[in-house]
Amino acid sequence: MNVAIIDYGAGNVPSVERALQKLGATATRVNTADALAAAKAIVLPGVGHYAALIRALDERGLRGALVEALLRGKPFLGICLGLQALYQCSEEAPTLAGLGIFPGKICALPENVKLPHMGWNRLKIRRASPLLEGLTENDYFYFAHTFAAQAADGETLAVCDYGAEFGAVLAVDRVCAVQFHPEKSGGAGSILLSNFLRMAA
Repeated sequence: MNVAIIDYGAGNVPSVERALQKLGATATRVNTADALAAAKAIVLPGVGHYAALIRALDERGLRGALVEALLRGKPFLGICLGLQALYQCSEEAPTLAGLGIFPGKICALPENVKLPHMGWNRLKIRRASPLLEGLTENDYFYFAHTFAAQAADGETLAVCDYGAEFGAVLAVDRVCAVQFHPEKSGGAGSILLSNFLRMAA
């Protein structure tokens, strides 16, 4: 399976690339609209600030090609900031428009918990999906974030609770996203990435 990883300078691109290659996928870093248009499946990793990701997509002319690919049903996995970019906007950078694939905005986690939410946590599975096959609510995943998606019914497969429930695993058709880092989540993360590769095949 050939997977295009959008390389806009995020620090976790190499670890995502290695995790996919370990599962037998051919992972290729891309940063042009033409390469995105030709991709069979797309992964958008992300760490850091929302504004850095959105500005990088716009400066490289990737926004239009990415939105077109998602609307055409091309298999997609967003990781961490790659999930947050799917929404209309984020409180972290309120003047910048997101990709607008999902309605609503990304909000800050509650201030009554230690921020950022960093470390291992479990999921509450709301509905079954091929993306979650083989995973249970006993599995742990690695999170590192301060902002998160509200747990809307339309796209949410699983939530996580950290001060409040937020969307941790999303999927609509073949557009998928996770707030945690599967590439840092050991065996459970590998299962999720394998499931995505199988869905994308």
